[in-house]
Amino acid sequence: MGGLSIWHWLVVGVIVMLLFGKGRFSDMMGDVAKGIKSFKKGMSEEDEPQQQAQRPAPRLQQQPPLEPNQDQKLQPMQDDRPHS
Repeated sequence: MGGLSIWHWLVVGVIVMLLFGKGRFSDMMGDVAKGIKSFKKGMSEEDEPQQQAQRPAPRLQQQPPLEPNQDQKLQPMQDDRPHS
């Protein structure tokens, strides 16, 4: 019941390679690398506020605010579900 020997680690490694295969493992590591790169890019964009000032305003900010409805007869929608 002691520690794991080198043979235990070899068996575990062979099982992992059989389950994932060489292609799957390299694809998975490539996806991890892409994720890290996009994370770093996002962090660097967050640190540069002058670029955000140059971007155009979103469409919602360009529209005038909506005026409230002046109709005094407005009522909340009635519940028309059958009562049980």
